[in-house]
Formats: sequence, C-alpha cells, structure tokens
Amino acid sequence: MSSAISDGQVIVIDDEEIVRESMIQTLQLEDYNATGFENPQSAIAQCSTSWQGVIICDVRMDIMGGLDVLQLILEIDPEIPVIMFSGHSDIAIAVQAIRLGAYDFLEKTDDPQHHLNTVQRAWKKRQLVLENRRLRQAIQGQHEIDNRLVGQSATIMRLRDTVLQLAQVDVDLIINGATGTGKEVVAKCLHDFSPRADKPFVALNCGAVTESVIESELFGHEAGAFTGANKKRIGKIEYASGGTLFLDEIESMPASLQVRLLRVLQERTLQRLGGNAEIEIDIRVVAASKVNLRDASDQGIFREDLYYRLNVASIEIPNLDQRKEDIPVLFCHFVEQANQRFGRENRPIPELLLQKLRTQNWPGNVRELRNAAERWTLGLSIETDADNTQTIKSGNLDELIDNYEREVIAAALAANNGHAELTAEALGIPRKKLYLRMKKHGLERSNFVGE
Repeated sequence: MSSAISDGQVIVIDDEEIVRESMIQTLQLEDYNATGFENPQSAIAQCSTSWQGVIICDVRMDIMGGLDVLQLILEIDPEIPVIMFSGHSDIAIAVQAIRLGAYDFLEKTDDPQHHLNTVQRAWKKRQLVLENRRLRQAIQGQHEIDNRLVGQSATIMRLRDTVLQLAQVDVDLIINGATGTGKEVVAKCLHDFSPRADKPFVALNCGAVTESVIESELFGHEAGAFTGANKKRIGKIEYASGGTLFLDEIESMPASLQVRLLRVLQERTLQRLGGNAEIEIDIRVVAASKVNLRDASDQGIFREDLYYRLNVASIEIPNLDQRKEDIPVLFCHFVEQANQRFGRENRPIPELLLQKLRTQNWPGNVRELRNAAERWTLGLSIETDADNTQTIKSGNLDELIDNYEREVIAAALAANNGHAELTAEALGIPRKKLYLRMKKHGLERSNFVGE
C-alpha cells in the first residue's frame, strides 16, 4: 500500500461497536488510517472540501439514518466518496443511495477483499479529484495573482511563484516586510489560492489592539469571565477554524500571549477566557512582522520557541525602492482602481510623471504609491520627496512641460549621484538624449555629485 494512504483517513460510521471495530481492523491491516465513529455528527465534522478520505456508513442506525448522513456529507463536498454499508440485501435502499450520490453500496456479508477493493477504488478517485482541484486552483491562481501582486520585475515574479507554491503547503509561516509593502495582500493570496479558500480568513493587527483587549480578541471568553462579559464570545482563533488566521505586527504581541499562542500552535486546541473546555481548532497561522523576528528572539523581545514554531516557511517582501521598475506599472494599476472607485474618466498619465515617480524614494512603499495615485486621480498634488511636490498648476502648457522635464531630470541626477549612465537608464532614454536635455535645461552633472 502506498505511503500516501496513511496521510488520509477512512472513516467508518456504525453504531454497532463489533462491526465498526472489525472493519477498522481490516482496513488498518492494509495500512489505511481508519477511524471509527458511533455518532455520525462527529464523523461529519471531519469532512471538508480538502479532506483526503473515504466514508463507510451503515444504512440503519438509531442516532441518524445512513441516507441522512450521506446527504449531509455530500452537502459539504459532493465528491467525497461515501460507501453505504448494510447487513441486509435491500435493493430499494441501495438504488436510492446511489441516486443520492453514494459511491457504492456494500453488504456486510460480502467478501472482505471485495470491501477492500471498493475502498481502494474510492480512495484513488478521491485523490484524483483533489489533484485536479489543485491543478485548477494553480492555473486560476496564476492568472488572478498577477492582479494582486502587481509588477514585472524579477523580484515580484519570484514572489508570485513562491506564494502560489506555499499556498498549497498547509504550514504556518512568517511574512517579513517593511510597512506598506503588502503583507496582508500576500497573506490573503496564501489563503485564497489554498485548499482553505472556502473557509474564513481572519486578520488581527496585534499592534493596533491594547494588551487588555487582545487576549479576549484572540481566545474569546465565556459569560462572566470578567466584568462586562455578559455573554459568550468566540475569539479570532476559534472563528478562523478551518481557515487562515493572519496575525499582523506579531512582534507587538505581549509576552504572556506569546506563551498561549505557542500552546495553540502545538496542541491545536484552545481554552476561552473563563472556561475549562479544550476546543479543537484547525487553522493555518500566517504571521507578519516588519522587524526581523530572529533578531528579536535573540534580543529576548520575542519568544524563540514561538519564532521556530511559526517559521516553518517564510516569505520576504521587497521594499518598493528595491523594485523601482515596477513603479510605473503599479501607479497605472492604482489609478485605474481609483478611477473606478471615484467614478472618474480615464485620462492619460504623462510619461514624465511616471519617470519622476520612479526616481523618488518611497518609505511608505506600495501603500504610499497607492495614495499618490488616488490623489492624482482626484486632481490633487502628488507629494514625492519631502522637499519636492508635484502640483497641478495653471499656465502655458509648453512652459509647464519644460519645467516638469527639468525637475524630473534633476531628481534622477540627484538620485544617481550625478552618474550619467545610471540616470539615463533610470529615465529609460539613451545617454546622448540625456546630455541634450541637460544642456537644454542648463543642468551640470557636477552639481549633483555627492548629493
């Protein structure tokens, strides 16, 4: 039996313990990860669109009829193979079960090898269904992610590939990136292109919630847990079960909560504030930080064991200044979004403006560039550097264009320390053309060396 079989489950639902245990033993001898349930509801709770298993369900049970169980499972995922199992040769029920969507109908008196052959076929079908879904998801993601993580630089293309790959790997991870680089956008992509996409994506900014509130926000509380807790509240972790929990600015999480979060990640259970019950959860945690958590743990600011538990994988998001060639593409993308948002007509974006934006520094990264695009769409000034503001002015068009061209070239020379070849490359023009333009505007390279 292949090793892949042990990664999934075969669930046996039967209210007769002897029958249930006998079937489990037969399956386990063939290396299946078999689990038995007397209560159908507990078995149904295991099912999801990404569940890698097969169900064997008795037709006649006191707690719930087998056909009702079948319908509830197929509502979760109509392609989960459900094999109905009966001690009686009931043709009418068998036909009804197949019509409802059962994979097959078996009699308990059948040859055990026949049972195993049927389970194996059902197992292979389930794996094929999930593999096809993963392929469709990857193809769909390849198209969609271009509109989420916008850019044409080698850096951003690698980032897109990494995100799509890690979306399919169900592990906790850390996203590292400066303010405004798009950490939540990446986290949402990891969720939306993963098998958890149909479950909740829950975000919490650890730096935006006070220490007195964050514990209840994460873990929830029982009624009466503290003054003002009049009723039970489900916390972010529990609400995210089945999906993804995104913890932004995790470096701001209080030390006491880091201990509790570590336990949740290790045990996949939690206790609400004021409660004793252990609540099982199924989450993927994506943590984001604008500081190096490895350094923070070395300095004792962040728990080392929590860092290692989260850092199963990591994604580095580049600063906008590290991918300046993407700035014109991003700006145009954000202007198009802003036009739709504000109901504005599309108007041409001057090439000189795009060149000037490309030569500026963007400490606020993509978020700052988006704000600039929205201001431009609304006809407001675009602040680039602290001492340099591009403002919409009235006057002679030729004069405005000349002045603007001079500012763009001067800014590019300053950004490149007066180096002509680098400046020409940044502006996307031949070096000879740059010299002619500099001469026209009375600009000297020597004036920008050392700026």
